[in-house]
Order: sequence, then structure tokens, then C-alpha cells
Amino acid sequence: MSPPPRMPLVLRIALIVAVMAAIFAVDTTTRYEVAAAVFYAVVILTTARLLGRRALVALCAACVVLTVASLVFTPHGDLRSGLINMGISVAAIVMTTWLVLKMETARAAAHEAQAQLLRIARIKSLEGLTTSIAHEVNQPLAAIVTSGNACQRWLAQEPPNLERARQALERILADAGRASGIIARVRSLTRGEPPQRSAFDFNDAVQEVLALSQAGMEINHIALTVELADGLPPALADRVQVQQVVGNLLLNAMEALGPVPAAARRLRVESARDGEAILFTVTDSGVGIVPGMSEHLFDAFWTTKDEGIGVGLSISRAIIEANGGRIWAEPVVQDGAVFHFRLPAAGAEPRP
Repeated sequence: MSPPPRMPLVLRIALIVAVMAAIFAVDTTTRYEVAAAVFYAVVILTTARLLGRRALVALCAACVVLTVASLVFTPHGDLRSGLINMGISVAAIVMTTWLVLKMETARAAAHEAQAQLLRIARIKSLEGLTTSIAHEVNQPLAAIVTSGNACQRWLAQEPPNLERARQALERILADAGRASGIIARVRSLTRGEPPQRSAFDFNDAVQEVLALSQAGMEINHIALTVELADGLPPALADRVQVQQVVGNLLLNAMEALGPVPAAARRLRVESARDGEAILFTVTDSGVGIVPGMSEHLFDAFWTTKDEGIGVGLSISRAIIEANGGRIWAEPVVQDGAVFHFRLPAAGAEPRP
């Protein structure tokens, strides 16, 4: 169900002016003892999100002027009570304006802090992928050098072996394409673009992240099992953001496997259809979830890592929920942990 259309800005301003005029009329025509001007504070509260700082200050000044004018034009009542009520009304208007301005400043600071946390989390995630990325890029580069040397040898023969040289050049082009693809995947994971929900192949997105993590798993002797369900409908979410969450869950699982003997390091990645949604699961045989820890796992700045900053899972939850999904964790019966998240499907028929 779509949200109701918002009232046009001009109409809202006209309504505010009408309300202020009504307050002025009531405050002027009633006795001094009636402090109707205090309702100008309500007007300021309701218009806080529509106006900038200068416009809000100007509105405050206008409300104060109208309050004083009401006192001047009020025809009857106890003047002393009127002065007291005017002072109370002016104080309420000024204090409300000050509080609103402070609140808007705090909200802007909170948005900036959130953006900064996203940048920090992205950098920390990249630190964990550095070894894997270097290994992945080094492989096609080393192959390019080998094929280049071979090509030189084939061309140096008498007569030159053009067929073998052509084959070596084809290998160079293919390996250069591999290196370019790796760099493109890394760039897609580090872009700080606003969320753009669209339909995409969920399994392909997961495979791209796994390709970046593969070398790190091999270096750390982690046995990886991948079970991606066939026939999944397209996911409806921001592809890059979802890949960031997948990468973060994989990194967390790899770190949890660090203290475990190499022979027992197992990691399973799964995707499945769950009604009208897609379910993603990462299971590890690591140190597991300590009792009482699960309720804090997704809290900002809460971490059990010596060098952690405690924002990875918090931001992952924010990303998944912003894309209409849910993320949660649960311990494994023996050792290890399981992390799940669900994302809405695009509603298309499952692919064959």
C-alpha cells in the first residue's frame, strides 16, 4: 500500500499562516488573562522540518512580534496578568525555537557520524580482504609475465613461431581480463553510493564476494562448502550493499576460525528460497557465540575483538533492514555459529 500523498509546500505554508492568524485573533480578542500566544510554540514545532535555520529564527521573531501586538490591541482584562502571560508566551516561543535548532543540529551530527561509521566500516572490511585481493590479482599478473616471456621466445625463433606467439598473446589478454574483473569487483564493494534497490541475481553476487575471499580461505586452510540453490528468483535490494554484508559475514567467520585447529576449520555458505524471500546462511565451526553475547551482536560499538570497533554487524543489520530484510544469528549445537539474512525477492518466476 503506497503512502498518502504529501500536502504541497505552498498549501502547508498557507495553513501555517492561517493558524498563526487564528492564534493572533484569539489572543487579541480575549482577556489579558488568556495566554493563547503560547500556542505559537506548537506552530514552531510543526514547521521545524519545513524551514531552514534562518527561516525558523525569522518565524520565531514574527511570533514574538505578534504576541506583543496582541497585548497592545487586547481591549480588556488585568494588564499585569497580560504582561506576565506575554512574558511566559515569549519565553516558550524562544525556548521552543532554541530546542528545535539544537535538535536539528544534533540530527545533522548524527547523520554525519553514521556516514563516517560507514566509511570506517568499509575501510576495516577492506583491511581484512587485502591479502586475498593481493593474491587474486597477483595470479593473473604472474601469468601475464609468464605468457609475455614465452611470446618473446616464440618470436625470437628462426623462423618465428607465430602460432605459439598468438596463443601466448591470447593468454595475456585473458589474464588481463581476469585482473580487470577482480579490480572491478573490489571497486564495486567500496563505492559509497546511496542505496539503489533493483532486481539482481543473488547467487552471482555471492560468487563475486567468494572469489575475493577464496585466496584468504586457502591461506588459512579453511574448508569451504558452497550450496547455492538453483532457480532462485532475483533479489530486490541494493546489490553492492548486500555484497558488503556478505563480505562482512565471511570475514567474521574466517576470524572466528582463527583459534580453531586447521583440520577443524569449516565454513559453509548457502542460499535458498524462503517463501517470497531469499535466505542466505553462513555457518562456521569457529569459537561460537558465548552465552549472553547473542543479544549484543548487532549493537553498535560492541565487540569481542581486541582491535575491533564494533560497527560491522550493526551496519550490516541497518543495510539489510533498509533493503526490506532481516538478519539474525544463532549458535551451533557443537561449536561455531550461524548467521542468516533474508531479502525480498523481486516477484519474478524462478529461473530454470
